[in-house]
Amino acid sequence: MKAIQIHSTGGPEVLQLAELPIPEPGPGQVLIRVEAIGVNFIDVYFRKGVYKATMPLILGSEAAGTVEKLGPGVTGFAEGDAVASVSVLGSYAEYALVLAAQLIKVPTGVSPEQAAAAMLQGMTAHYLAYSTFPLKAGNTALVHAGAGGVGLLLTQIATRIGARVITTVSTPDKAELSREAGASDVILYTKQDFVAEVKRLTGGKGVDVVYDSVGKTTFEGSLDCLRPRGLLALFGASSGPVPPFDLIHLSGKGSLFVTRPTMWHYLATRAELEWRAGDVLGWAAEGRLKLRMEYIYPMADAAQAHSDLEARKTTGKVLLEP
Repeated sequence: MKAIQIHSTGGPEVLQLAELPIPEPGPGQVLIRVEAIGVNFIDVYFRKGVYKATMPLILGSEAAGTVEKLGPGVTGFAEGDAVASVSVLGSYAEYALVLAAQLIKVPTGVSPEQAAAAMLQGMTAHYLAYSTFPLKAGNTALVHAGAGGVGLLLTQIATRIGARVITTVSTPDKAELSREAGASDVILYTKQDFVAEVKRLTGGKGVDVVYDSVGKTTFEGSLDCLRPRGLLALFGASSGPVPPFDLIHLSGKGSLFVTRPTMWHYLATRAELEWRAGDVLGWAAEGRLKLRMEYIYPMADAAQAHSDLEARKTTGKVLLEP
């Protein structure tokens, strides 16, 4: 099979197209024929060495495809089933292994591309809106990177709950996408001070929650956007990690809460995985969750996909196809 492999950490140039044996599923594992691959910032972190891994490494953890072969002891799946997962053991490949416990059946009417576009970012938006800070009608949320993959889905979910969503974006085109997703107000952070704008838009009160995937360049400002006892959910670091921070500042800014959620703690049980994936894929099947998939690259062009993602040239979901 063909796969994208790295032998050392570094820039996009370390991504290499390799010819490797098709793996055999072990106990509890399923071999899937990959049809669509989700590209995510966690892949960039592994490529750069921010997250440690044994080399050589096939990148990627998100994919949709078809069951090719079942390992010993696997029940509940059959060859030919349409499936998806965010826990694939190297998804940048034509074939990949997944633990059956981490595999989800894809409902009829959802394409592999849609499933790969919805799973990780959709379930991230789901846990942020329903669990990290359970939104209610009347809440106000600030979503950074409002035209990104999570940002567009989180905005749709939050507005359907009844929350008011303010977003930050970098360009007028991205602002239009964010408004289409349901944002009530969009801040061009390249031209406006987002803290001052949030305070103006909320009459000086601040927002109930900030969902921040940017990190280093937005962290302090995000705190300043919160109302007293508000919560900052820092779920990414596209601009770099947040420097060490003295927690006493949270007291002076209004007894604030900060959390650094990770998806795996919100998929702790099979029931939780089925709940979040079932909602997200179900909404996609019904057309209630609109997915943007304009950026689809051949798997051999994975380096270009990484470059474009890091340069913020993309909106919505970035996909590879074997």
